[in-house]
Amino acid sequence: MTEQLTLDDLNKQIRCVSHEIRNHLSICDMYTQIIKKNLIKSNIDNPSIENALECIQKSIQIIGTNLFDLKSLNSLKAQIFDFKNTISKSIELSKAYVIDKEIEFDIFIKNSADILIDENRFIACLVNLIKNGIEAIEIKGKIEVYAEIKDSYGIIKISNNGKPIPKEKQNDIFTYGYTTKKNGCGLGLAICKKYLEEQNATLKLTKSTKTQTQFEIRIPIHKGNYQG
Repeated sequence: MTEQLTLDDLNKQIRCVSHEIRNHLSICDMYTQIIKKNLIKSNIDNPSIENALECIQKSIQIIGTNLFDLKSLNSLKAQIFDFKNTISKSIELSKAYVIDKEIEFDIFIKNSADILIDENRFIACLVNLIKNGIEAIEIKGKIEVYAEIKDSYGIIKISNNGKPIPKEKQNDIFTYGYTTKKNGCGLGLAICKKYLEEQNATLKLTKSTKTQTQFEIRIPIHKGNYQG
């Protein structure tokens, strides 16, 4: 007879698995720091390697945040971050998904201000949207990221010129479990929308045609700090 797990048992199991994963993430983080120190010690100046190490460490932080979500239903940690810098970090992380494709990145961030966000969750959402755009492009294409502060909001428009989302499916893309990909799980966009709404931001699909698919994020700026 199969023994059923109680909710308490399940919580204990989640905590154990999360603990083990976090231990190994700590090892990865430790070795990135060791590599950084050795580069400095050996007087090696390699911006490409340094950028890759920064991306690895940020990815480790994002994974750690997701693991913490398993243990707490209210783990949002909002702090003040710079709008422009946050977007730039997200773009650099996203470039890791460009494999065997000719992808041009067209980036324009008009101005900046402070925004109140959970940085790891916010960056995870931006990365997911850019990654989706990269995956929509078969071989050669363009990812566009336009951002500006306007009317007390930070506005981010992420576009690609890959395969469009069918018109009859556009209203369902934020539904849990719904996907237009062959190997998709239907969670990415639904999670992005949830995370952003928890940070008083909105996410919507503004268009998806043969020439361009565009998503837009709007988030209120933190009052008192605007760089026009």
